[in-house]
Amino acid sequence: MDVRERFRTVMEGGKAAPPKWEFGYWGATCTNWYAEGLAKRVEPRPLTKVSTTSSSLYIPCWSSLPKGTLSAGIAVLGGGLYWPTQGFALDEDVRVSCGMDKGQVLVDVDLLFYPRFEPHVLEETDRSLIYVDIDGVKRQFAKDTGVLPTALENPIRDRASWEMLKAERLSLKNLKGRFPANWAELLRGYRGRDYPLVLGGYPHGYFGTLAHLMGYEKLFYAYTDDPALIHDVQKTFSDVWLAVYEEVLSQTDVDLFVIWEDISAGTGSMVSPAMMREYMLPYYKRLTGFLHAHGVTTIFVDTDGECTDLIPLFLEGGVTGLYPMEASCGVDIVKVRKMFPTLQMMGGIPKSEIRHGPARIEEILAPAAEVLKTGRYVPFGDHLIPPEVHWKEFRTYRGRLNELIDSVG
Repeated sequence: MDVRERFRTVMEGGKAAPPKWEFGYWGATCTNWYAEGLAKRVEPRPLTKVSTTSSSLYIPCWSSLPKGTLSAGIAVLGGGLYWPTQGFALDEDVRVSCGMDKGQVLVDVDLLFYPRFEPHVLEETDRSLIYVDIDGVKRQFAKDTGVLPTALENPIRDRASWEMLKAERLSLKNLKGRFPANWAELLRGYRGRDYPLVLGGYPHGYFGTLAHLMGYEKLFYAYTDDPALIHDVQKTFSDVWLAVYEEVLSQTDVDLFVIWEDISAGTGSMVSPAMMREYMLPYYKRLTGFLHAHGVTTIFVDTDGECTDLIPLFLEGGVTGLYPMEASCGVDIVKVRKMFPTLQMMGGIPKSEIRHGPARIEEILAPAAEVLKTGRYVPFGDHLIPPEVHWKEFRTYRGRLNELIDSVG
């Protein structure tokens, strides 16, 4: 079986070795690994050409650095997170060196505003960039750390700004403009593919999109002060998304749908179950009902943090899986598997612990080995591998994990 067939078989509970993926690596991690012996064949490079908001957010940040510079804080994707997204780089050298598989590919369509905002720089120095991105968010990028930029001003500031956005950039009359210029070429590549094709993704969800476009503080106040605004945003985006998805799924099938939320923090959810039930579940059910009716059966939520308490709500909303199952924040994948025998999962291995060497690597892989036997699981680090993990330790970890994966094939 190719990696697509293996992914689908594993997610459906069948017998197969899951894909050998990692969520990804920080740019600084890859820079260190090249210095420590990783063979440089295809050096990772961020995207430079704007296609859609799905693939091209943050490109002005990565492009503001000297040519040939890999930002320390950029993500270099390792297969377990779809690409293209957020202008991020795609790894090739770690994959080849460690015997890993081709990764997920994202259907590249515009799911936020159309027409998009025109990105433009407001202020730039050697250390900082202040600009407006294609999603209308004013951001500040610190060039020295190179991590994702900080939002300074969001496009949804109040009801008036929302009504303007809705009228000007969320019409259902110009759906064709939401597809990239090379859509026909992309479709040809999607047919007969040997990799999982993903629909949805960052920053599209029923908490994530609002936090992205309103900012967390405004969003949390609005839940109480203006619930009608929250529902209007949810309904409007749902209408747009389902119209776009209808068009996409009339032209290609997909293997995975991803709802991006990042709704959990280090100790639990950022919203109460009651809030989730009122403001999110009706829209989850509408979306997942549509997807199931169109043959999409694997529906994941992407959330960091401790998310265990939210799993029953996600399942009620029609979701079938979660990732990256952040063990570093206390998520116990063995416990979760016992509680939810058919839940699909990816991730679950505490990334920072890899640095402690072979004995500790065996310890952190033990839960993954146990859950691998139950199926519906793709194991990898529970977020981007940090720079304190050295190449030697990562190769040891990855070699051992590959053996565990092969053992269940």
